[in-house]
Parts: sequence; structure tokens; C-alpha cells
Amino acid sequence: MKLILFGGTFDPVHRGHIQVARYSFEKICADKLIFVPAKRSPHKGNFPVASGEHRLNMLSIAAESIDNFVVSDLELERPDPSYTIDTVTAFKEKYGKETQIFWLIGADTVEDLPKWHRIKDLIDACNLSVMYRAGFKKPDFTVFREHLGENRIDKLGKHVISTPLVDISSTEIREKLSRGVDVCDLLESDVIRYIRQNNLYGS
Repeated sequence: MKLILFGGTFDPVHRGHIQVARYSFEKICADKLIFVPAKRSPHKGNFPVASGEHRLNMLSIAAESIDNFVVSDLELERPDPSYTIDTVTAFKEKYGKETQIFWLIGADTVEDLPKWHRIKDLIDACNLSVMYRAGFKKPDFTVFREHLGENRIDKLGKHVISTPLVDISSTEIREKLSRGVDVCDLLESDVIRYIRQNNLYGS
């Protein structure tokens, strides 16, 4: 079984998230994709604007019509600090050691990889799949060779995914919502409805 885990704050989840998730799902030929909303921004001290419950609900709305796409509250329910290696370990225990786990991350996080908790164990435990936008430079992992070792550098290089160019920012969406600007081209209609019903982001 090939299982994709897609972590992030998803504050809110937008069409870009869904598009790269769909693309990666097909590229990897996965059996299931699980969105794993984080309690707070990875490697940052600030909490998301919307609560974990609201972000979980918006993800569930966005994913409910897509086959084999589901949402997990595992990291939201876990006490701080919550580490990716612990999440991967938990899913391995649930789905079995034979399951291949792919953890999707954006290319903008690559330079912080050496700072990740137990990064060597994480690379060994799953397939860290770095997504980079088409037309941009492919991530260069060789700068971490001394820290991570040749085998891990090779493994990272095998799971790079060139995704469609999607220029959407959750920060931009929140700003537009606060000003009453139309975001129908950025968010699923049911997600917009949920945001308005719950008065999120100053909408």
C-alpha cells in the first residue's frame, strides 16, 4: 500500500492544496491520501488564525468528494510539541510496516530540513516527497550531504515531484476575505460557505 500524508496548517485549505494533492496522488500511484492539519505552523511559534476544529472541518469539506482522500486530527489532538517522525510512526503502526508512506512537503521548506526533529530517522522511516513548482529550479539536496549522508541524499532526490504552477497563498486569501474580496477562484464554494457561516478571517 502507498499512503500519502499531506501536512500543513491549511488556514484555509485552498484549490492549490487540492490540485497538488491530486497531482501527487496520481504521480505516486497512491492508494490513499490523508491530510494532516498541524496544530501550529511547522518550525514557527505562531498558531494558525482559525482553530484546529475549523481547519479540520474545512479540509473535510474540501476532501469529501474526492475518492481516497481523507482527513486526520492526529496532530491536532497530540500535545505539543508534535513532531513529523511521531506522526509517521503512528501511521506505520496503524497501516502496517509494509505500507510505503510518502510525506509531502513544499520546496520552500527544504533549507530547514537539517533543523527538523530526528530528520535522519524521518528520511529513513518514510519517503519525504518534495514538491516544487514547474518552471522553478529543482531542489538541491547535495548541500546537506555532510549532515545527512549520501544514501539519504539519494533517497530525497528520488522522490521529488514537479507539480503544476499554482500561485495561491493562504495569507493572501485571508487578507482578501477580511476585505470582502471575491475568492471563488481560490476556494471551493462549500469551503467559502463554511467560512462565512462561521465568520472566519473577518469575512
